[in-house]
Amino acid sequence: MNKLISFTAVLSIGLAGCGGSGGGSEPQPPPPPPPAAITKAEAFQFLNQTTFGATEAAADQFITMRHEAWIDDQMRKPASLNLPFMLSLPVVQPMGQMNNDRVDIWFRNALHGDDQLRQRVAFALSEIFVVSQIGALQDRPYSTTSYYDLLVENAFGNYRELIEKVTLHPAMGVYLSMLSNEKPDAVNNIRPDENYARELMQLFSIGLIELNQDGSPRLDGNGQQIPTYDQSIIEGFAHVYTGWTYAETTRFRNPQRSLRNDILPMVLWPEFHDTGAKTILGGVTLPAGQSGDQDLAAALDNIFDHPNVGPFMAIRLIQRLVTSNPSPAYITRVANVFDNNGSGVRGDLGAVVKAILMDIEARPAAATELDGKIKEPLVRLTQLWRAYNAISATGRYPIGFASFVFGQGPLQAPHVFNFFSPFYAPPGEIQDGGLVAPELEISTEFLNTFVTNYMFAQVFGLNSTNQNLQPDDVFINFEAEMLIAADIDALIESVAGKLLGGQISTPLRNEIAGMLALIPETEAAIRTAETIYFVVTSPEYAYQH
Repeated sequence: MNKLISFTAVLSIGLAGCGGSGGGSEPQPPPPPPPAAITKAEAFQFLNQTTFGATEAAADQFITMRHEAWIDDQMRKPASLNLPFMLSLPVVQPMGQMNNDRVDIWFRNALHGDDQLRQRVAFALSEIFVVSQIGALQDRPYSTTSYYDLLVENAFGNYRELIEKVTLHPAMGVYLSMLSNEKPDAVNNIRPDENYARELMQLFSIGLIELNQDGSPRLDGNGQQIPTYDQSIIEGFAHVYTGWTYAETTRFRNPQRSLRNDILPMVLWPEFHDTGAKTILGGVTLPAGQSGDQDLAAALDNIFDHPNVGPFMAIRLIQRLVTSNPSPAYITRVANVFDNNGSGVRGDLGAVVKAILMDIEARPAAATELDGKIKEPLVRLTQLWRAYNAISATGRYPIGFASFVFGQGPLQAPHVFNFFSPFYAPPGEIQDGGLVAPELEISTEFLNTFVTNYMFAQVFGLNSTNQNLQPDDVFINFEAEMLIAADIDALIESVAGKLLGGQISTPLRNEIAGMLALIPETEAAIRTAETIYFVVTSPEYAYQH
């Protein structure tokens, strides 16, 4: 019997290998062709969307890994945080120095963190869920640092968890006056503060008008846009956000501040929470008698479940990472992933970011007028610094004045509406075409002059050839280019390779070549500086494809 079974099994295997009862082998389909090789220019395009500046080393790594594997690898990397550095410094320092320290560690992580995608997404989130050092948080560098780390740690987490952590962070509590917000008291003329209630809806989640899944306005039977909320709903949410203040304080009103409770989530004082009924979105009424925790959970669930959140966040994140003018189809695809990540989970930000970056419109086959965006001024600086290994003798990046020179800096927006509006359209061709260019709102003559002058000072003065650098001067190293500066074509190719992924237009190349021909070959440093300066102040460098 055993021999029979063995023979039958062998016969069966043999027949299967011969293509079945026919006895002949079936032709096998040819293997799929290998994917097309990724060019350096394509790598730079992707890395400028996903990092604080493409570099040749990063491009080589990306070309080997390709898009999806690179994204997955980045999402697995541990978060580079800012607060541990701040806590390692002496506490007793001038407040201005502490704010500079906060900016310093932000630059260190933005420039050198292995988790580049996480850092870039956190920066995008900081321009949506805005708090700012400018104003009420001027003297709270630990709190703002902790808040930024919250965004870093939750960059690929769930949106519902993120808005709860944002809501209860004391930096947000101070900035939008939810901290020590208390229930109504007619005798003492106290009414709940409406600031956070309004901005969480308008700026952080659903916007002012109801949206279709593709981001277009929903219209009523009369062809009019439909508001997402009215004053009664703002008041309902304002009453929800009552009763929260610093942890570890002995009083609700005028609570004591400490380093610890500046970074700990706010806690509920039940006696200051309004337990009355509250009307919120969609005609929902929170019943009377609920605790502050129950009201908060129900209210945030109510916002999270609103159909606007998917397209709202899709538009904001696409604009910050890829293009100012995503098509309705692009918005729909990303919003659908927000609604369901493929496993029935709503609000998966990691899946949303991946959908944005893997979409066909993130790297179109041919450039169009809707392709790409203007680089934010701060990203223009970080890309230059990453390309030329910028560092100071002390290892510090002490440019707390970034917002003054570049019109923006980490958590240094002038107001809760960010540095620029997502709806900004400069007059002329862009506005007439129904397009937007948010970053151009801060591209004023005043700031353009500052940015250009800073780039001049950086390239011509703050470089490795300067023998008079101060310990904190951040300098770039272009000695490799100096070795080939006598060869105009080689010099241009090298600089364009590091800053433009090798993609340089003929007019820009010719302008640089004509200028270099006027400089003696022996002036290697001047030739190199001029070439870099021409590129970093060019429209080609300022535009992110």
